[in-house]
Amino acid sequence: MHNCSFWDNQETAQKIVQRVANLRDRVAVFQELAGKFEEVEVLIELGEEEQDEAVAVEAREGLAAVARMVADLEMAVLLNGPYDRGNAILALHAGAGGTEAQDWVEMLLRMYGRWAERHRYKVGILDMLPGDEAGIKSATIEVIGPNAFGYLLSEKGVHRLVRISPFDTAGRRHTSFASVDVLPEVDDDMDVQINQDDLKIDTFRSGGAGGQHVNKTDSAVRITHLPTGIVVSCQNERSQLSNRLAAMKMLKAKLIDLELRKKEAELAAMRSDQQEIAWGSQIRSYVFHPYSLVKDHRTGQETGNINAVMDGEIDPFIAAYLKEKARTQS
Repeated sequence: MHNCSFWDNQETAQKIVQRVANLRDRVAVFQELAGKFEEVEVLIELGEEEQDEAVAVEAREGLAAVARMVADLEMAVLLNGPYDRGNAILALHAGAGGTEAQDWVEMLLRMYGRWAERHRYKVGILDMLPGDEAGIKSATIEVIGPNAFGYLLSEKGVHRLVRISPFDTAGRRHTSFASVDVLPEVDDDMDVQINQDDLKIDTFRSGGAGGQHVNKTDSAVRITHLPTGIVVSCQNERSQLSNRLAAMKMLKAKLIDLELRKKEAELAAMRSDQQEIAWGSQIRSYVFHPYSLVKDHRTGQETGNINAVMDGEIDPFIAAYLKEKARTQS
């Protein structure tokens, strides 16, 4: 009889352990919600009996916490895509406008970092190209945590900024654009067939600010997938091998994204309303001047608290997108 240890294959074992941990976390959320609801029930009964305002305040706060937890669970229930439960790869690119647009990319990158922090997700930088004077020309990050892709898919598209430019000495109002692409992170065991003969792999020296820590070797990697024309690059890791592995991860994600787009286009063609799949369209506006407003043009969701949004409070926009998506697919 062949005895096989669970830990013989470390990579597979770690994936199973992570999946078990994710399931355990989901059960824990329900248990926490049930416990919180029971506490609120007791507080309400106690407040009614004793007519104690302090208890009533605590009950209202507890009820608000329960409502937030239920809203989070409702969002999770709306995730039904094949990759929604997994990690996400975000690629941000500055539009036309030079320093203005590059600064906007940096602002968005911070917004998503703060959102990830609120959800206790990890963020890793895969690739980064700094701006010429300020900001970031482009950045690719991975957001690691349960449901990251399903939630962040709402951010895919063009984001528009209107503000008084801090880079304009005349204090004029500027409009800037940045695109956000959202890709599913692909596990190694997923069936993504890539013919090595279809790849053109180039190495180059990583960019940066220079100085004593500048990378003096050709460790950065650029991979071109010849059949589709998809190009990915990674220069954030120290070794060429690590950059190549990260670039291949991005390539697999983009190939899967391409297939998802094709399927979505086929579904749209079969719908009676013939909805347009506007992948590159402007999805949200962020207006700092002459008034404060963040508005999602797909759902109509909006808020005047732009500072909160830029600090990562984008869950209302995500929830509205998921509900609208579920409505149109039903």
